[in-house]
Amino acid sequence: MSYEFIAITMFSGMMVLLLTGQRVFAVIGFVGVVSAFLLWGTGGSEMGFASAMKLVKWYPMLTVPMFVFMGYMLSESGIAEDMYKAIHVSMGPINGGLALGTVGIMVIISAMNGLSVAGMAIGATIALPELLKRGYDKVMMTGVVQGGSTLGILLPPSIVLVLYGMIARVPVGQLWLAGVLPGLMMAAIMAAYVYVRCRINPSLGPALPASERNVPGAEKVRLIMAGVVPLGIFALMMWLFLSGIASLVESSAVGAICSALVAWQRGRLTKYVWNDVLQKTLGISCMFMWILIASLCFGAVFDGLGAVKSIERFFLGDLGLGPWQVLILMQVSFLIMGMFLDDTAMLVIVAPLYIPLVAKLDLGMDPATVLVWYGVLYTITCQIAYITPPFGYNLFMMRAMAPPGIGMRDIYRSIWPFVGIMLASLIIIGVFPEIATWLPNHFYAK
Repeated sequence: MSYEFIAITMFSGMMVLLLTGQRVFAVIGFVGVVSAFLLWGTGGSEMGFASAMKLVKWYPMLTVPMFVFMGYMLSESGIAEDMYKAIHVSMGPINGGLALGTVGIMVIISAMNGLSVAGMAIGATIALPELLKRGYDKVMMTGVVQGGSTLGILLPPSIVLVLYGMIARVPVGQLWLAGVLPGLMMAAIMAAYVYVRCRINPSLGPALPASERNVPGAEKVRLIMAGVVPLGIFALMMWLFLSGIASLVESSAVGAICSALVAWQRGRLTKYVWNDVLQKTLGISCMFMWILIASLCFGAVFDGLGAVKSIERFFLGDLGLGPWQVLILMQVSFLIMGMFLDDTAMLVIVAPLYIPLVAKLDLGMDPATVLVWYGVLYTITCQIAYITPPFGYNLFMMRAMAPPGIGMRDIYRSIWPFVGIMLASLIIIGVFPEIATWLPNHFYAK
C-alpha cells in the first residue's frame, strides 16, 4: 500500500467522521493516533502524547487565553454596549448611520476578542434588535452584522494570525501589521456599500429623530470615552510589542490586566462578571488547545508519510500547474472545508501541508514575504467560507442568536453582497500583495 493512498484514506476517514457530528478535536486525534499505531506500532501510539508536550512548550500559546480574557472582559462588563450607545448618538443623523456604526463596533469587538463570533454576538444581541426597532431593513442589517463580524480577526490582536505565525514560523508582529490595511480596506468597502444603498433608498436605514439623539453633554462624553478606552488598550499593547519593550506574551498580559482594571474602575467587575469571563476564557482556550494537540498529532503522521512532498509533486509535477493556479486551488479548497470546519481546525490540518508549498512558489517575492501575504489570504478565505451558504458556520451561529422574525431564508439572502465584497477584496489583495506587505516591510525595514 503506497504512502499516498494511506494519506488519502486518513483524510477521507477524518472527513467522514466529522460528518457524524463528533467533536473536531476527537475526530482528528482519533484518526491521528490510530493511524500512527497501525503504521508504526506501540512507538507510534505515543505521538499524541508527544504532540501535547510540543504544544505546552510553545511559549506564544500563552497569548491565546490573554487575548480571549481581554475581549470577554471588555464585552461582558458592558463596555461594548457603551460603545454602541456612543455610535448610536453620534451616527444617528445619517441615513444608515446606525448600520455604519454597527460595522465599526463589530470590527472593534471582534478584534478585541480575536474571534469573529464575538463581534457577531454583540451585533446580533445588542445592535440588531435596536436597528429593527428603528425601521432598518432586516435583510440588509442581518448581512451587515454577519459581514462586519468577520473583519476583526484580520486586525491585531488576531488569535488566528497568532496560530498561523506559530505554524508558518513567521513573526506575529509582521502578520498583525499585514492584516491592518486589508482589514480596514474591507471595512471601508462594506461601509461604502451600506451608505450608498441607504442614500439611494433611505427606507432601508432611516435617520434617527432629533428626540432620540438629544443626550446630555456629560453622558455623551462618558459614552465617547467608553469607545476610546479599548482603542487605548490596543495602542498600548501594539506599542509595547512593536517597539521591542515587551514580548508578544507580555504585551497580551498587559492588555488582559488593563481590561480588568477598566472594568473595576467603572464598578462593573462583579463576582458574576469575573466568574463568567474566566469560564468563557477557559472554555475557548481549552478548545484551541485540544484542537491543536489533535492536529499536531495528525500532522506528524502526515509528515511521516511524506505527504508534504507528495502534495508538492502532485500540484507542480503531475498536474503541471503554475504558481497562481496552485494558489487559487488552495483557496478553493479552504472555501469548501470552511463549510464544515472552523478556521483553527483548517489551519492546523491543512496549513502544514500547504505552507511549505506556498514558500516554494515563484510569485515574485521572497519566501518570508510570501508567507506573510498568504497568511492574510488564508484568513480572508476562511471568513468567506464561514458566511457562504448553505453550510457556512457563522450562518447557523447567526440563526441561533438572531432576534425573532429573522429566519434562515433572510440570513441566506442577506449575506451575498458581503460575500461579493470579500471575494473582491481577496482578489485585489492577491493581485496587489503590497496592500498586505507594505506596512510590515516598511516598519521592519527601520
